[in-house]
Amino acid sequence: MRRLTFLLRPSWLVLALVVGGFAYACFTVLAPWQLGKNTSTEERNGRIEASMQEEPVPVTELLGGTDPTVEDEWRRVVAEGSYLPDSDVLVRLRSVEAAPAYEVLTPFALDDGSTVLVNRGYVRPVQGTAVPAIEPAPAGRVTLDARIRLSEGTVEGRDVFTDAGFLQAYYIDAPQIAAATGLDLVNGYLQ
Repeated sequence: MRRLTFLLRPSWLVLALVVGGFAYACFTVLAPWQLGKNTSTEERNGRIEASMQEEPVPVTELLGGTDPTVEDEWRRVVAEGSYLPDSDVLVRLRSVEAAPAYEVLTPFALDDGSTVLVNRGYVRPVQGTAVPAIEPAPAGRVTLDARIRLSEGTVEGRDVFTDAGFLQAYYIDAPQIAAATGLDLVNGYLQ
């Protein structure tokens, strides 16, 4: 018994309190936070799975004058209208299949008069980070089968800028892109 008396020294008592406090924090703060991430992932995957079973609806049914909701995200929609020429926006710092990429956004004028961003896919940079040639959006009237997505939001200091002849953004955020382009965009986008 005498051998364990060193555990009663102040340094060992403080260490025991620190370990106990850390264990308490793990169970009360960190574990619920980590498990909560799984819940939100399950909800998102459930919405995606449900959208696979549903027929697409006209985009104006879900975006008729209102912003999309979380329940609308991933819903399949049909959008009719035309792309706005020479108005592509590139989204920087994307990774697709573990390689750098730019996502190409193009404003799309719907038949009801509103305008929504369309994520047309990605392109790979050339020579490091240089912007490659971008295929123009189809001209004339187009019918899209797409999914509704919510704007990603922004971070202060990550403003839209022009480089290599393109408007470039760090996030797919319709309000930020609308402010930079002067277009009245629906808050959200089609993918």
